[in-house]
Amino acid sequence: MKPVYFTIAGLFSSVIFSQQFNINADLRVRLENRNGYSTLKPVNEKAATFTTQRTRISFDYSYNNIKLVASPQNVRTWGDVLTNSKNDTGINFHEAYGEVKLNDKLSFKIGRQEIAYDDHRILGSIDWTMQAKSHDAFLFKITPSSKQIIHIGLAYNANKETNFKEIYLPSQYKSLQYAWYNGTFKNLNLSLLILNNGMPYLINGEEKIDYSQTFGPRFVFKKGNWNIDGATYLQTGKINTNRVMANYFTTNINYKFVPSFLAGLGFEYISGKDQDDTSSDIKSFNPLYGTNHKFNGYMDYFYVGNHINTVGLTDFYLNLQYEKDKFSARLSPHYFLSSANIYQLGEKKDNYLGTEIDFTASYKLFENITLDGGFSQMFATTSMEIIKGGNKNNGNNWGFLSIKINPNLFYSNFKIQN
Repeated sequence: MKPVYFTIAGLFSSVIFSQQFNINADLRVRLENRNGYSTLKPVNEKAATFTTQRTRISFDYSYNNIKLVASPQNVRTWGDVLTNSKNDTGINFHEAYGEVKLNDKLSFKIGRQEIAYDDHRILGSIDWTMQAKSHDAFLFKITPSSKQIIHIGLAYNANKETNFKEIYLPSQYKSLQYAWYNGTFKNLNLSLLILNNGMPYLINGEEKIDYSQTFGPRFVFKKGNWNIDGATYLQTGKINTNRVMANYFTTNINYKFVPSFLAGLGFEYISGKDQDDTSSDIKSFNPLYGTNHKFNGYMDYFYVGNHINTVGLTDFYLNLQYEKDKFSARLSPHYFLSSANIYQLGEKKDNYLGTEIDFTASYKLFENITLDGGFSQMFATTSMEIIKGGNKNNGNNWGFLSIKINPNLFYSNFKIQN
């Protein structure tokens, strides 16, 4: 009887673990017409029209306290490589990481991963671009309670495996550390970000690293139909031996009149440096690794690979959103001013840069297929010409049409008995 007893006892004492395996696809194709996008169109230039595509597959495996994610992608412009070419190697990994849950309060994530927080202003996924943004990093997660989260992130970059120190060539950070806290208190959600950004530079052929710090709080208050948020950040430290003293402030007030319609007002101040300021101090705030296409107009005149270390920006904007069933639309005018003074031939110019009007619409064709489109028009001033070049009277606008196909290709949830 003993063998039977131990067999039955073993069955009842065994542990059942659940395994999950997911495969998801992300195919998006976007047609753009750029006729003064990002900068004013010069005289005699014509609009650029092209189609870009992202093809991404995400593999997601979870078992017990372990999660593994691998997400290869191909990003291209239609026609950039001949379809019969043997040298088409445009595939990389958007994400490739492992996550380990140590207990109910502690876990860590290591590998290539998206790092995005709050409204994506300082750290964002930049999903608008076809390649998006990810980091090779270590992330430690602490969950003191169901309403509080603490993240600590670390990254250190190198060109490749070497036996001796080499100068880091890519134009991004060499070293990055940050801490992020988020807590929910009744109607208030509060975040605090502290980020240390190490940028390499050369002195007499030798690599040095200067560190700048970005830190500040953000809040979101929701009550009834009201939604109010705001944030302020300071930047200090050094970049390329130059002292950093910059700041940022924003606030937004939105009210939902009916379930399908929302209206709001917003303001954003990004510090800049007067053009007649001859000091070496950096007074222009840099939003670093944020999803900057989301802010300051969809034509990307500011902080999307441009407008760094300049006169800054003050942006007043209106937000009108309609959403019902499968259709949504948004209208958002922006009123742009420089935060610092603009000069031309020693004469101070008007701070008003121009007005941009953005219109976008989206329709969910099927469960996993979405059609998007938009049109933006820039009404620029002479001051915009001074800082951007080009011609303010050249009918500067931009439009796009896109399709997103995001099906789940495979899902399995099966149990293993140990």
